[in-house]
Amino acid sequence: MEMIRKIALQVGVYALLAFIAWNGYLAINHLRQTQKIAELTLESSRIQTNIAWVLKDLTDMETGQRGYLLTADPAYLQPYTDAKNRIDTDIDGLRARLANRAESERSLVSQLESLAKSKQAEMERSISLRQQGYRHRAFVLINSNEGMEYMDRARGILSSLSESETSSTRFDRERNASLRKALTETAVANLSLLILAVCLFGLIRYHGQVLRQDATESKQDLAFRDSQLEKLMSALSNQARQTHAIEANANLLLENYGGFLPRQGHEYAEQIKEASAQMEQFRLDLVGSPNSNGDEAAA
Repeated sequence: MEMIRKIALQVGVYALLAFIAWNGYLAINHLRQTQKIAELTLESSRIQTNIAWVLKDLTDMETGQRGYLLTADPAYLQPYTDAKNRIDTDIDGLRARLANRAESERSLVSQLESLAKSKQAEMERSISLRQQGYRHRAFVLINSNEGMEYMDRARGILSSLSESETSSTRFDRERNASLRKALTETAVANLSLLILAVCLFGLIRYHGQVLRQDATESKQDLAFRDSQLEKLMSALSNQARQTHAIEANANLLLENYGGFLPRQGHEYAEQIKEASAQMEQFRLDLVGSPNSNGDEAAA
């Protein structure tokens, strides 16, 4: 029964360790997914930054264009020129960021690039007309709303890309929160299993100590019984020697003086011999007869 209990405890510990290992694997998997989502969220943030840069380039170009058309001050062309030099690089950066996105988003970047070039060409024409002194013709071009249409469509594309990234970021954050919750629950479960495993280890150790204590007590009890048996054997041996001496004396008495003893004396001597024989047989039954052991071994 004790052995079965010990085996059951050991099986329980191994099962708990298996559960802990499995939960550890799940925790590592959740952690990796959390890190991956964090990287995706960071990438979405970078894409949003690229979108903002492109929009700023278009806005700066348009602001510089209108400022120059109104004032003919070349200083307004500086932000226009700076944005013009940046926009191609920023659009290429946005395209590179969206390389792993859906085809629909990548196609929007191509449309955005085309609209940016069209808007830039419209601004170049109006600025050129103003530089040549054709102020009225430059404003007629502005009032045609051609540039406004390009700008509105470009803003629409950028807004669509931004909303898509915002939606993706929101989904990633929700998923990340769910994974963090699962990771916390897994960690708590692992901690509980670990505490339970420690308790089982303590129980097994206590059970082993109890078994060792029982074994020690049994050993001491056996040693005490052996000592008592040895004393008994010693007493029986002494008694046997005395009985043998009495039997020998009774035999000598019968052999040497049997003819002189009365009938009752013969009976007493015979009783002494029988009692001695019975005592010897009793001793042999307790300690085991060498002849009988030899017969059992031969059998």
